[in-house]
Amino acid sequence: MELQGEVIEVIYKNDVNSYAIAVLKLDKNAMKTNSSNQSDQMDLLAMDEEEIDKLEEETTIVGYLPFVNIGDTLKVFGKFVEHQSYGKQFKVDTFEKMMPQTTKSLERYLANCGIKGVGPATAKRIVDMFGEDTLNVFKFEPQKLAQVKGISKDKAIEIANTFVENWEVWQLVGFLDKFGIGPQSAEKIYKELGVNAVDTIEANPYILIDLVNKVNFEQIDKMALGLGVEYNNEKRIRSGIKHALYLTTYNGHCCTKYGSLIEFVKKLLNVNENDIEDTLINMKAKEDVVIEERNEEEWVYLTDYYKAEENVARRLIDLDTYKNIKEIDRFEKELELFEKKSSIDLSEKQKEAIQAINEHNVCVITGGPGTGKTTIIKTIIDIYKHNEMKPVLCAPTGRAAKKMTEATGEEAKTLHRLLEIGKISDDDQGISTDLSVAPIDGDIVIVDEMSMVDIFLMNYLCEALYKGTKLVLVGDIDQLPSVGPGNVLKDIIESGRITTITLNKIFRQAAKSKIIVNAHRVNEGVGFITKEEIELADNQFLEDFFYVDERSKEKILYNIITLSGERLKNYGDYDFLKNIQIITPTKKGELGTKELNKILQQTVNPSSDTKKERKFGDSIFREGDRIMQIKNNYDIYWEKKEPQFESGSGVFNGEFGTISIIDDFNKQIKIKFDDDKEAWYQFSELEQIEHSYAITVHKAQRK
Repeated sequence: MELQGEVIEVIYKNDVNSYAIAVLKLDKNAMKTNSSNQSDQMDLLAMDEEEIDKLEEETTIVGYLPFVNIGDTLKVFGKFVEHQSYGKQFKVDTFEKMMPQTTKSLERYLANCGIKGVGPATAKRIVDMFGEDTLNVFKFEPQKLAQVKGISKDKAIEIANTFVENWEVWQLVGFLDKFGIGPQSAEKIYKELGVNAVDTIEANPYILIDLVNKVNFEQIDKMALGLGVEYNNEKRIRSGIKHALYLTTYNGHCCTKYGSLIEFVKKLLNVNENDIEDTLINMKAKEDVVIEERNEEEWVYLTDYYKAEENVARRLIDLDTYKNIKEIDRFEKELELFEKKSSIDLSEKQKEAIQAINEHNVCVITGGPGTGKTTIIKTIIDIYKHNEMKPVLCAPTGRAAKKMTEATGEEAKTLHRLLEIGKISDDDQGISTDLSVAPIDGDIVIVDEMSMVDIFLMNYLCEALYKGTKLVLVGDIDQLPSVGPGNVLKDIIESGRITTITLNKIFRQAAKSKIIVNAHRVNEGVGFITKEEIELADNQFLEDFFYVDERSKEKILYNIITLSGERLKNYGDYDFLKNIQIITPTKKGELGTKELNKILQQTVNPSSDTKKERKFGDSIFREGDRIMQIKNNYDIYWEKKEPQFESGSGVFNGEFGTISIIDDFNKQIKIKFDDDKEAWYQFSELEQIEHSYAITVHKAQRK
């Protein structure tokens, strides 16, 4: 269905994703004209005059409406829906923005479109002076605006330029919507390509591959072929290759095999192998890609990813081979003193690891749960502080940093906070190899949960380390690799170039845990511990692991709900919000995160008169809800009150927290994150969070 009219009120607008609720005053005459000009065969969305007459004069429209303001004239396409609370609304699928049709609507548009120096009074003076010729003045004779009281010659040009730029950006937004590219990306593209962006893209649609993250390649390719681009055009093949390599990085890899790349692009573009190989040769010559031979196989990288890997490798070797200026003399004596003072008997493997850290500038400590990694970290901290050296503790996520702090008694920061990493656009395709990061002031840097660190973060960390600083990388090689590109910890270990100590002994206390024992058995390819083995061990195991073998979705869901609700609370006084996390492989389906989060919210944190709520899209956020940050926000301000006041900015993808306050008056919510920082979010920023009663396996590793 198609409606046309003027926006007379904007009830709600999300500045982040452009979702809006507005009131459209229908122009029924224009709609009837459109209807009479279009046969049913040509436009199935058109209504007849009788249907148009039955419509109310004003209609509430909802949907994603970038750069839409009061006074805009829109042609919207979609359907009427019945909202449970707000009644009949028109849900917009797509829309076209048109030049204001009357001088009054033009006046309202100018007063509300965000042009600096043009408010309601100035807009009225402009339209009163130029009338129906106002748009032409803005576009072709901007100097005439200086005739309006309060507008100088310089201001006239500035106002006109802003008007034209706003219009061009909007036209670009509408154009890019066909490719599934949102308004935020449109602004970036406009800055890159300028006022002729649409013409530039139409001349070479493949330019979008270089400018925007995760574009719809098939749509771009279809448009290009429709414009007459040949199947074997080099620009087309080049873009297909880059698209394939970007898909590789989205799947966590920095490169792909040469033969696999050729086969994928061959099927994607329906071109012959020789044309692809010729294009790859040209791309290599232009340094768009790097082709490296390893173990008699060729691997293809996007150049930025190769440089990042190369930089990490070079800097780690430079750090490791630098003079060991932080080595502690009489280290064995220091170890003895620590053991006496702490009443801890270190194993021979733990002592070997601690000695290795003293003897080498870069060292990896790896091992599964319960193998003593934390004890090693605490020992190193104690010894280096005793020798008046400064240890720096960090981890990839807020939860991991908090656990590190609790285990050691020393402050641990996230890598983002430690490095003071600035903004990195979600549309940035590559990674900066010359990013400015804060140098780390410390004698020894200990990074925990290294398996979560991707090539981006490792590159930034290496940039921040002074030569002579010791670097200790601690992690479990058997954990899932990072969500981002690269398998950094595993690659460092397998290189054989960096000293690595592997801990494989489960300590006595840890060996009582079925979780830890079963984790090691799974890694060894052995099944879960049996009842017979438990009986032979005189039932010394903790009851911390239960395996429920169930195939029925209904029964699985029943178990999840009852365990989350009362069973675990009755069994061991487990509080869902503090002690329990549901993990599932997928987002979709009956047992995916989306459906489970709705059900678990009703089970664990049901609606009540004492808890405020805020609806956002398909979600209802409620005081007491568990949430997760799902995108980096480098600007948001936060405060910590304990153990001492601290403030800063930045909340990052994967951080978990709880909604503590919903403030309807100020249109904001307060979230307390798991590392105890608290931040206020405007209602317009709620797309940055989602419920986390249930999370995917990959999101779980960020905890």
